[in-house]
Order: sequence, then C-alpha cells, then structure tokens
Amino acid sequence: MPTGTSSLAAALLFAGALLLAGCDEAPKSQSAPPPAPKVSVAKPVVKKIIETDVFTGRFEAKEDVELRARVAGYLQEIHFKDGELVEAGDLLFTIDQKQFQAELENAQSSVEVAQSRLDLTKEEFERGQKLRTSGTIAASAQDQRRQEFLAAQAELAGATARLRTAQLNLGYTKIYSPVKGRIGRNLISVGNLVQANSTVLASIVSLDPIYFYFDVDERSYLAYSRLGRNGTGPSGRLAPYEVRIQLTDEDEPKHTGNLDFLNNRIDNATGTMRGRAVITNADLFLQPGLFGRISIPGSNEYDGVLIPDQAVGTDQNRRIVFVVGENNVLTPTVIRPGPRIDGYRVVRTGLKGDETIVVNGLARVRPGMTIDPQLQDLPPVAAKN
Repeated sequence: MPTGTSSLAAALLFAGALLLAGCDEAPKSQSAPPPAPKVSVAKPVVKKIIETDVFTGRFEAKEDVELRARVAGYLQEIHFKDGELVEAGDLLFTIDQKQFQAELENAQSSVEVAQSRLDLTKEEFERGQKLRTSGTIAASAQDQRRQEFLAAQAELAGATARLRTAQLNLGYTKIYSPVKGRIGRNLISVGNLVQANSTVLASIVSLDPIYFYFDVDERSYLAYSRLGRNGTGPSGRLAPYEVRIQLTDEDEPKHTGNLDFLNNRIDNATGTMRGRAVITNADLFLQPGLFGRISIPGSNEYDGVLIPDQAVGTDQNRRIVFVVGENNVLTPTVIRPGPRIDGYRVVRTGLKGDETIVVNGLARVRPGMTIDPQLQDLPPVAAKN
C-alpha cells in the first residue's frame, strides 16, 4: 500500500478514537447531581398557651357629668382651676344669691302670716264649738268658722311648700361636684347669665376605674359563645375574666382589667357585639378617648404548637409548611394557623409538634426536593425585631 494511504488511515483512526473518548466523557460529567441546598430547619415550639384575639376600642370614663345650673341667674364666682382634680362635694360655681335670698325671706314671712291666721281661726273655731253646745251661736256661723280654720290650714301648707322651694332654689345657687374626677375648662365666664337646666358650665370625668369599650365581630362572638357553652373557654356573661390592653405606643399589652359587660343584642348596622372591660387606673395615666387594643382569651390553657411566621407558605387559599421527611425530602403539609403568641404563630391543626420543618428560605424550596438540613433551636419566646 502506498505510504500516503496508510498515513490517511492512521489519521482517521486517531480522530475516531478521540470522538469516542469525548462521547464517553460527556455523559459522565452530565450525570453528576448538584449538591443539596442547605436549608434552616427546626422543630416547633410546644408549650402551654392560651389563645387570644385582639380587638380595637377606646377608653371611656365610668362617670361623665355635664354640670348645669338648676336655677337661672348671673354667675358670680368660679371656685376651681381648669383641668384640675376635684373631689365629690367640692364647691365649683356660685350664682348670684340676692334674688333667691329675698324670695326665701318673703316665703318665711308668708309662713308666719299663715301661721298667725291659722292660730286665730283655730281659737275662734274652738270657741264656737263651746258656744254651739250652749246654743249661743248659730250653726251657720260655726260652719263659717270651721271653713276659715280649714282654709288657714291649707294656706299654711302652701306657704310652707313655697318656703321649701325657696330654700332649694337658694341652695341651687351653689353648684358642687357630684363625682370625683378631673374637671374640664369652665365654659362660661363670671357675669354671664346662666339659664336653668340648659347652660353647660363644665364637665367632669371620673378616672379610676376607667372603662374600655370595644366591638366584637359576629363570627368571633359566636365562637366565644360556643366555647363558653361547651366549657372549653371562658364565658363573659357568667363571670368576669381577665383581659389585657395595649396602647398605641406599646409593644405588648401592659394594662390588665376584667371583662364586665356584653350588650344584649348584635348591632344591626355593624354586625358587632359591644363589650366593655373595667381597668384600675390608680395613677390616672389612662385618659378617656385613648385608643387601644384589647386581648381576650379565646381558649383554656393547652399544649400549643408554635412556629415562626416565615415558616408558613401559601398554596392558593391554603397555608402550608414544608416538613422534612425520610432522606431529607420535603413534603408540604396543610395547616390552620391561629393567633400570634410570644412572637410565634399558633398552629391549630396540621402539626403535632414533633416534626422538623423549614423555618427559613421558603423561596428556594419546592415539594419533593432533597435538602441539606441545618438544624437550629427555636427559643421559647421569639426575639423581637
């Protein structure tokens, strides 16, 4: 064979060998799987809890009084400073008494005149009785004396009633605080005419204790009613129970009180039930009109399963968590979440508490995925951000 032909054959054999070698190496490099991703996992927190629901509301004074005068007259004196604390029975306003003092003296004079006339007619009536026995006086004359005596009695009774009215009116010229609390500003200046039963002079609100009013939606009210009826939760109608209230500048509820009232019907316009809690306010810090959130226990104490909020994913309208199964394969599990307690989300159904779940990085995992679990321990109370 010629030399050129043998060289060409050798070159073709060498190229085929290289091609076969490349084909053998390519499948080997493609078949190597990527390493499993590292994912943070943990076991849920299991501990004794009491579920709570949160509703919004406002503080209101237990006693809210608008001060009005019971007699008309010119305001003579104001005996308090705007916004100060007052005690029940403190003198607050004085209305000019001259007119009422004169009316009282006139009424006293009328009583004295009526008493004198009664004494006279009584003596004449008694004298006529004696003369009538001897036949010295006519029956018609005696009847006239009797009529005058009875009229004098009635006149004295009327004069006495007018005297009591004058005494009351004079007393009404001094206006006292009916309750203990904080008074607002005076709404009328000295020298102005005060109209009886209409002019508002000032207002007083009591501060200790103080009420907190809130509205419960119909669905929550039904749930509470069923829990109370079944004995699995407290009943606000049967006995007061403790509630906690959080102000707008507080991170957690710091004020405790007792639920003491539920209305007797659902409001037709809002579909809510009005409730009320009473709170001790010894330091007078809480003020009527303040906004707050009330936490109401929705269950008795039980062993609850708690997980971080970032461990909860969504699947359309369902809530799921990823449970680490055999060979570190992830399985989605549907749960029913409850309220937040101690920084965690309560799991009402779906978990028993002994599972290992993904607690971080849900965006990087999917069902059936194998992971490299990085186990961590959840503290009993979640750290605040």
